[in-house]
Amino acid sequence: MASEDVVGKRSESAVTTIVNLAEEAKIAREGVKAPSRHALLSICKSLAAGGIAGGVSRTAVAPLERLKILLQVQNPHSIKYNGTVQGLKYIWRTEGFMGLFKGNGSNCARIVPNSAVKFFSYEQASRQILWFYRKQTGRGDAELTPVLRLGAGACAGIIAMSATYPMDMVRGRLTVQTEKSPTQYRGIFHALRTVFMEEGPRALYKGWLPSVIGVIPYVGLNFAVYESLKDWLVKSRPLGLIQESELSVTTKLACGAVAGTIGQTVAYPLDVIRRRMQMVGWKDAASVVSGDGKRRVPLEYSGMVDAFRKTVRHEGFGALYKGLVPNSVKVVPSIAIAFVTYEVAKDILGVEMKISD
Repeated sequence: MASEDVVGKRSESAVTTIVNLAEEAKIAREGVKAPSRHALLSICKSLAAGGIAGGVSRTAVAPLERLKILLQVQNPHSIKYNGTVQGLKYIWRTEGFMGLFKGNGSNCARIVPNSAVKFFSYEQASRQILWFYRKQTGRGDAELTPVLRLGAGACAGIIAMSATYPMDMVRGRLTVQTEKSPTQYRGIFHALRTVFMEEGPRALYKGWLPSVIGVIPYVGLNFAVYESLKDWLVKSRPLGLIQESELSVTTKLACGAVAGTIGQTVAYPLDVIRRRMQMVGWKDAASVVSGDGKRRVPLEYSGMVDAFRKTVRHEGFGALYKGLVPNSVKVVPSIAIAFVTYEVAKDILGVEMKISD
């Protein structure tokens, strides 16, 4: 009799446990709701604002972008131009006005989704990092520090770069090729297909490692410096430059210019190595840049470190900064325009998301 009571109580306890678990599961399912239409619309608007910012800023500086890449990979023993003005004149004289914008279509096809993902990822990463920071410190009013912004920017840069890298890889080849190149890529999709068929799928990610390493300080510093500089100007109001809590467009452009200059200077050598690694496997790349700095031979790099070593050994340390001047002239307005365009586009589209919520 006693044993039956024990068994009965155990059965009742098991049934109660199952019922409780079922109720908890039901409550959990009810608590997990699909994103509302308003939330999805906000996400789409944020992505659109980022894409617009990328397209506008990159098109504005397309001639300098092309010149930078040509300087990065040109044969050191067959130099046709050294400076920014000389290089732009050479392109104009040999290829005409449209030559200044060669590769810009594929560039925008890459930068628009890249910029959209980058800005959106930064906002999301900032929200999550700020939430975790407040939870760890126990301060509900804590704000993002420059270091935390750097981390959020690095996360955004890695995500955006990885998502759009194949487009960047073929964009570099489209930008470098001229009318005299033996093989002509007819467009970004033809280039993607040709590289995939002739060199294999892994070729689409050549130079990915230095790109990711470079994007951490580059994008991270861009966001960290821009946001921190804006906050500092609003709070300290130095020299009476800021009269209101809202910064002017000119001031925001200046903040973006400072951020872009710092970020690209730190990360530039990795950008040069990335471009050179992207030429590996392209049989016609020898007509643009030599492998050993002395004669036209197929480019051969076993990896990022090898590319650094051979570039410095055959061309000197300065080769890591080839094209820095036109790139600096390009980056200053490009980053500034991108940040300001993004904020203006968000206001026009009515995006409610804020970086430091």
